[in-house]
Amino acid sequence: MTVRLRAHHLLCMLTYVGKGYSPAFVENYEAIAARLSSAEEIELVAGPDDICGPLTADPEAHCHGASVIERDREAADAVARLIGSPLTSGARLTPSATLLAGLRKTFATGEIRTACSGCEWAGLCDHVADGGYTGVRVAP
Repeated sequence: MTVRLRAHHLLCMLTYVGKGYSPAFVENYEAIAARLSSAEEIELVAGPDDICGPLTADPEAHCHGASVIERDREAADAVARLIGSPLTSGARLTPSATLLAGLRKTFATGEIRTACSGCEWAGLCDHVADGGYTGVRVAP
C-alpha cells in the first residue's frame, strides 16, 4: 500500500504534532503519520491527497486553490534539489530515517521552506523545528 501525498505535505509531515483543521482531519492525519512512521511508501500526487481527505468535500477548502498548487511546485523543487532526483506526480519515496533526517535538517535551516511562505501553520512549524522536532508523529 502507498500513502498518496501532494508535494508540500512532504514538508508538513516533518513537523506534524497532532494539530489540524478539525477533529476528523487530525484523526485521519494520525493514521497517515503511523503509516509513514512504519516506512510505508509515498506516492507523489498532483492535487488533493490522503491528508486532504476530510477537507475535500468543501469546495472552498484551500486544498483546491491555486496557491496550494504553487506551494506544491515550490516544495517539489526544493525537495528534488535535496534528494538529487526530480519529483513529479507518480514519483515514489520511502520515508526512511535518512530521508526524514535530511529533510528535517534542511527544514530547520530554512533551505527547503520556500513553499511555507504565507502558510497559517508556519509559526507552529517554526516552534516544532526550533524545539528539535519533539513530539512529531512521523518518526522512523
